[in-house]
Amino acid sequence: MDDTALRERVAALVDEATAGEVAAADVLAGDSLIALGVDSLALLRLVDAIELEYGVEIDLNGGPPLDTLDDLVALLTATGPAPTPDQA
Repeated sequence: MDDTALRERVAALVDEATAGEVAAADVLAGDSLIALGVDSLALLRLVDAIELEYGVEIDLNGGPPLDTLDDLVALLTATGPAPTPDQA
């Protein structure tokens, strides 16, 4: 999965985790997730969705900051997301 596709998918996961309150297009624009209105419950939903989809474990205590799309993509790039079913 290339960087653009990864960014778009993670932005879509933010949209899903917030039940559409934060649009993927807004996330792609680059503001912080908190500034966009992602609350703590939505962040937990987002982390869970990312962990399930990409087969990674995200440490919310002492791990890298996860306040922007770039932060999330950098984390997935560094940990090497698992291939999606169509890539396996």
